[in-house]
Amino acid sequence: MKSIMQDEKVCYVTGSPMNLHEHHIFGGANRKLSEKYGLKVWLRAEWHNMSDKGVHFNKSFDIQLKKEGQEKAMEHYGWTVEEFIKIFGRNYIDAK
Repeated sequence: MKSIMQDEKVCYVTGSPMNLHEHHIFGGANRKLSEKYGLKVWLRAEWHNMSDKGVHFNKSFDIQLKKEGQEKAMEHYGWTVEEFIKIFGRNYIDAK
């Protein structure tokens, strides 16, 4: 499915169209759900997995994207927090 997070294929952080990687916001066991519900963003390589600031190495950035993804999904699909938790297993909005 197309991303519900972005309309254009540009880096979610910088807006650059160069050297992009697709990132599923909720990975692991929830990767297929991220794909199903369009919870993915484009990131430049350094913001994905090619530097320490990348989402795969930077916990605060990872949590930020999960919060934004949850908020967008709840808005887009009309879900409550409880409905989101039933699908993805937890509430990220209050995560630290």
